[in-house]
Amino acid sequence: MKVGAFELKEPVPDLKEPHVISMLRPWVDVGSVGSVTLTRLERHFGARELGRLARPGAFFDFTRYRPTVYQVEGHRTFTVPNTIINYKQGNEGPDLLFLHMLEPHANGEDYTDSILELFELLNVKRYCRVGGMYDAVPHTRPLLITGSLSGKPIDTKAGEVGSPRNTYQGPTTILNLVSEGLEKLGIENMTLMAHLPQYVQLEEDYAGVARLLEVLRGFYEFPEELLEAQRGQQQYQEVSADVERNPAAKALVARLEAYYDSRRVATTDESPLSSQVESFLRELEHRDNQ
Repeated sequence: MKVGAFELKEPVPDLKEPHVISMLRPWVDVGSVGSVTLTRLERHFGARELGRLARPGAFFDFTRYRPTVYQVEGHRTFTVPNTIINYKQGNEGPDLLFLHMLEPHANGEDYTDSILELFELLNVKRYCRVGGMYDAVPHTRPLLITGSLSGKPIDTKAGEVGSPRNTYQGPTTILNLVSEGLEKLGIENMTLMAHLPQYVQLEEDYAGVARLLEVLRGFYEFPEELLEAQRGQQQYQEVSADVERNPAAKALVARLEAYYDSRRVATTDESPLSSQVESFLRELEHRDNQ
């Protein structure tokens, strides 16, 4: 079944006002927290594929998102990068859709229109995008989660969720057109963003994944074992051991702890960073760009 640029497998399941949990690569997926969160949920629920883009080359540059060749039981397999949507049905809670999005390189308006057309067909009730970003936070404190639900602060008992600041100006993703289109369709729009310590930069930050899932549990009652919190704790314990052996890093973490604590006390993000911390974070960003 063709829906916009998507090809759905038939028969299309009868979903009950499903909620979408999505992530976007490479934007706002530092530490792969969005990718790992969706993968962990899909494995737990045994999610099945609903559909994918019929011709992903219309949107993606395959010299930037590379196709992959690998061996499976002696057979050569070829995969093409794509935007894929999986689903799970159940008797408890809403049905869930898991949307793995890639930033398009071309025809971005057609891409976002197809996503919205798919949501309308499936009678989606809520869209939630999860991800991660680097911030001036220490690994020795609870990771901050910011988010909103249809533009309003999120109230949950599953962990403190702050309101995101909307002062950013600069390059962004064309997928924000999806958020603008949700209101017209009457779909709730939720975002959850994990703030990760910039000086750590793990390929897969399991502490960030655990915090995202902790907040999501407040809405969907996921089992606690999904968090796998010990994996993130072990990662950060190793970071702490490295910091203890480096006086400069130890001093930096102490400054970040003081900044973090002052933000929590003042309940505002407007406290200025010290010049040393700002300089260090700019240096890390420069290294990333290189």
